[in-house]
Amino acid sequence: MGQSLSQLYVHLIFGTKGRKAHIKKVIRDQLNAYIVGTLKAHSCPSLSTNCVEDHVHILFRLSKNMALAKVVEEVKKQSSKWLKQIDNGHQAFEWQIGYAAFSVSASKVEIVKQYITNQEVHHNKISFQEEVETFMKEYDVITYDEQYFWK
Repeated sequence: MGQSLSQLYVHLIFGTKGRKAHIKKVIRDQLNAYIVGTLKAHSCPSLSTNCVEDHVHILFRLSKNMALAKVVEEVKKQSSKWLKQIDNGHQAFEWQIGYAAFSVSASKVEIVKQYITNQEVHHNKISFQEEVETFMKEYDVITYDEQYFWK
């Protein structure tokens, strides 16, 4: 009998549409938990999830049965729907169309988890856009088109 094995770690980053500060502090823990639950339902366990006012960072293990684009679509769709319905949520909430996803080696998982945990402190020094541009340079992404990514 054959067996398929997979252990792919993904650092996923996406923001609110127009980078608006719609993710209020009072709902962040709930939103993080909701995203974790959505990932779990798709057999993609979260290792770290953390929202700040205008974006989210997620480190998760990609299921061998799911395409990355489908996972991102489900997380964004379900969390957006949830945010529109809850108290203290935002009725017109939308995520940006684009996202950034980077592979993470097993040896770097703990470093990325710490990075995600420290987002609030990190963003006292650097904006979300500057952060993404830094990742694009680090990962040598040459097809990054700012005009389309931030929509």
